[in-house]
Amino acid sequence: MNPKRIGFLVYPAMQALDLAGPMDAFAAATIEGVGGRLARCYELVTIGLDAKVVAAESGLCIKPQFTLRGAPRLDTLVIPGGAGMRDPTTSAIVAAWITRRARQLRRVAAVCTGVYGLAASGLLDGRCVATHWRFARDLAQRFPALKVDAGPLFVKDGAFYTSAGITAGIDLSLALIEEDFGPSVALSVARELVVYLKRPGGQAQYSEPLQFQTQSADRMADIASWIVANLHKDLSVEMLATRARLCPRQFTRRFKHAFGTTPAAFIESARIDEARRRLAGYHGSLERVASSVGFRSDDVFRRTFERRLGITPSAYRTRFGTRQSNSDAQTPS
Repeated sequence: MNPKRIGFLVYPAMQALDLAGPMDAFAAATIEGVGGRLARCYELVTIGLDAKVVAAESGLCIKPQFTLRGAPRLDTLVIPGGAGMRDPTTSAIVAAWITRRARQLRRVAAVCTGVYGLAASGLLDGRCVATHWRFARDLAQRFPALKVDAGPLFVKDGAFYTSAGITAGIDLSLALIEEDFGPSVALSVARELVVYLKRPGGQAQYSEPLQFQTQSADRMADIASWIVANLHKDLSVEMLATRARLCPRQFTRRFKHAFGTTPAAFIESARIDEARRRLAGYHGSLERVASSVGFRSDDVFRRTFERRLGITPSAYRTRFGTRQSNSDAQTPS
């Protein structure tokens, strides 16, 4: 197998994790080759604006392997984000180079504010794009021809992929690996990196527990995270109220005021979200998945899952699950 060559742009004041996260994900992707030996799926190269060592925002220094002028032919181009790419001078240089190269590229992916360089080329005009929520308004103002969505982890529109920042670049990389080599390879990479497989692109950029914690600074601040970590336990209002040192009526009122939803609705959503993740990567019985996330009846689990997602758990597993041997199957915690 000839590995697919992926080029990563590097430039001064870039976000180092936007580079390192996707690079490590692609580097971990392997398939069985001749004689049972593992073969790398990708060849990775770094491309600088020039040959100089560049310092990332964190101070990490990176020596590019190639320059824009001498870059080899690529299958995929990845543009990391960072303060440097929001500089119009840098983004203009990158945009001009991408425009010249566009027809030779199968796809282009921009992580976080790497989208500024791609947007300046005009190739994204009229397309849907994602970026870090903090920069969505600025991106829309600077490039009004874009359809900017501040919510998703990543968005695909034609041959162009854009994502939120930092760890969302890894989510996007896993999606690209799965697109190229299937879910089994993507799952093995996720295990290697110790991350969830297949957070869907449409998932919110930050989790409900994190969102709720930022909205609440009192004794309720940690309750959402505790719920998510203990889905298999009794999560009755009475038990949660005791943990929050409130009476049940006070707890329900304050939870809804702080988080905009009832405890029951939040718990049901958290249980279904975790069940969805486990169905995608674990091949035990549906009953075991249901009980592991706190449903006391597999019938209630099935009906709740279908009501919320419009698909049965078994059909979801068939569509989104990853094939793996029984010896690899992991019991959900």
